[in-house]
Amino acid sequence: MTVRVGVIGAGWIGKEHIQRLTHTVTGARVTAVTDIDTARAEEAAAPVGARVLPDGAAVIAADDVDAVLVTSWGPTHAEHVLTAIAAGKPVFCEKPLATTAEDCLRIIEAETAHGRRLVQVGFMRRYDAGYRQLKQVIEAGRIGEPLIVHCAHRNPTVPESYTSDMAALDTAVHEVDVLRWLLDDEIVSTQVVTPRATSKRFAHLKDPQIMLFETAKGVRIDLEVFVNCQYGYDIQCEAVGEEGLVRLPDPAAVGVRSAGQQSTEVLTDWVGRFADAFDTEFREWIAGIAAGDEPTGPSAWDGYAATVITSATVEALESGHVVATDLKPRPAFYGGAA
Repeated sequence: MTVRVGVIGAGWIGKEHIQRLTHTVTGARVTAVTDIDTARAEEAAAPVGARVLPDGAAVIAADDVDAVLVTSWGPTHAEHVLTAIAAGKPVFCEKPLATTAEDCLRIIEAETAHGRRLVQVGFMRRYDAGYRQLKQVIEAGRIGEPLIVHCAHRNPTVPESYTSDMAALDTAVHEVDVLRWLLDDEIVSTQVVTPRATSKRFAHLKDPQIMLFETAKGVRIDLEVFVNCQYGYDIQCEAVGEEGLVRLPDPAAVGVRSAGQQSTEVLTDWVGRFADAFDTEFREWIAGIAAGDEPTGPSAWDGYAATVITSATVEALESGHVVATDLKPRPAFYGGAA
């Protein structure tokens, strides 16, 4: 079976995924594309032989669309995901699932009423080989019960349009999701500490930030978000348990010895760091649809949790207080207690 995919949003990430579905993932074909900028939609659709449709509703309703990929502007995500659920079509939504907890809950209610999972949220780190190895070690009990997790998320630079709240909403959101998954635990409180600011930032930006999370089981997580570190794109994660620790490996790179020095390359952007994870994410999503299975990746509940936790983290940054996340109880439909 070839899964025919309609794409809503033809910006940079939308174009990347269109190319991925066309040239990297087997069993998929992009058949329809839409974007608020028609010229941009045509530019993305023409090379893969897809047709351009006027809006997201038209893409979702199209007879030659089996599944929907939402890569449009964040505030439009909820509308498109809800329309896809109403049409009974699987939908992959890049983060955020929605920009408000209320819209996330509307999606959860609609999917629960449908009675079958249709929604997957684009948190690609769950598909990274290193993170998957971390989870295997933790689940096997090789380090005992986790006690502490140390993380860092560093970017070389960010544009002037990047604001302080984006450190949580756009950057740390990936750690929030992957840590909930790694630990099989929920984040119940958040705090933000701002050390001395780097002189390399734009004046309006608080950078770096240290985010402190506590889970329901009492695990303490510290996350350094430093988006003007200058030297490269660097993702670190180390879980400390009662009997040992496990650390995320750096991307494989050759060691060079020259001129009296030994060096190893550091990646400079997230595209190169997580390209393989994106590929695996979409291979598994398409394979599941072709097999008639429900999606097994990040769910609408995971999208809701990420939105609530990152919003609480922004509140913590602005207030200087420890903020409870106040997540609603997880429904049985998403693996919660019956």
